Amino acid sequence: MSRVRTSEPPLSAEVAARRRGLRTGWTTGTCASAAAKAAAIGLVTGTAPAEVEVALPAGRRVSFPVEAEGPRRCVVVKDAGDDPDCTDGARITAEVEPGSGATDLRAGPGLGVVTLPGLGLPVGAPAINPVPRRMILAALAEVTADPLVVTFSVPGGEAMAAETTNARLGIVGGISILGTTGIVRPFSTAAYRASVVQQVDVAAAQGQRTMVLATGHRSERAARDLRPELPEVSFVEVGDFTGIALRRCAAAGMAEVVFVGMAGKIAKLAAGVMMTHYHRSEVDGELLAAVARDCGAPPAVVAAGTATATARHFFETCVAEGFEAPLAELCRRARAACEAHAKGAVTVDVVMVDFDGERVVARA
Repeated sequence: MSRVRTSEPPLSAEVAARRRGLRTGWTTGTCASAAAKAAAIGLVTGTAPAEVEVALPAGRRVSFPVEAEGPRRCVVVKDAGDDPDCTDGARITAEVEPGSGATDLRAGPGLGVVTLPGLGLPVGAPAINPVPRRMILAALAEVTADPLVVTFSVPGGEAMAAETTNARLGIVGGISILGTTGIVRPFSTAAYRASVVQQVDVAAAQGQRTMVLATGHRSERAARDLRPELPEVSFVEVGDFTGIALRRCAAAGMAEVVFVGMAGKIAKLAAGVMMTHYHRSEVDGELLAAVARDCGAPPAVVAAGTATATARHFFETCVAEGFEAPLAELCRRARAACEAHAKGAVTVDVVMVDFDGERVVARA
């Protein structure tokens, strides 16, 4: 497989040590933006490029090799690095034609379509998450200001999706176009678990007694805004390995742990599930409904607990109904479960943020 050229600056010594042996890759969103831009160039010029450059959300630009299946139909092959990703090697394909009104992104064979609420996307829309959508539109805008119709397809995408939770989430017909940073880091490996332990140990060695655990990029950004007085070493993206991080915090002598996350992860912690990867655990809808009933929630909130397989739908219904008490109760239950998991050796503060990582919604 052809390798991507990037102007990424050298990693710091600490980050390089943490990631040694783990090769990063590229999200389906980044690959889709590259394929779309290449196809748009082909539409405008009559010839598709052999290579195309796109911007990642943080501003860094990356060049991808392009396979042209026609002047306005282009393929970028996904390289997931060392992450055990079922879409590694997927042929992310974009076909572009002139449009009218606003640019329209459509799902072709192998790309999923949303059929249930709770994903932050309209029912009937292609399964292209907000950040990749912005990346794609920005890449197209570098080529032309004219409206376009872009149809994405992924050969074999429906079979790939069978290895994910897409069907349970109401995404049918194929994979999703995902990514919040444009980069795939190997969160699911034993080495990443080891890196979480290492980061806790580094903080403890520097005399820190508070550790802030975030599940990803957006929740870490929210965590830094929440605790700006803490040094960078006190923050760690734990991914799905909350339990391991809690145990290490206790062993390292931390006094306080702050967990910052979104509704799905916190709902799992509230159920006592400390390894929150979607392949290993699911959100307990009956728990959500029970929490809502215990809080005296309106019927719409109670029903939302089991209406879909996502905590996001429950979260959004609580917010829409102006009744956020169940979210605070989930935080309280998650705190109790986390403190029990750490055998009472640390106090735990659980903070729920919205799905943009911009607002604290509840805490315990």
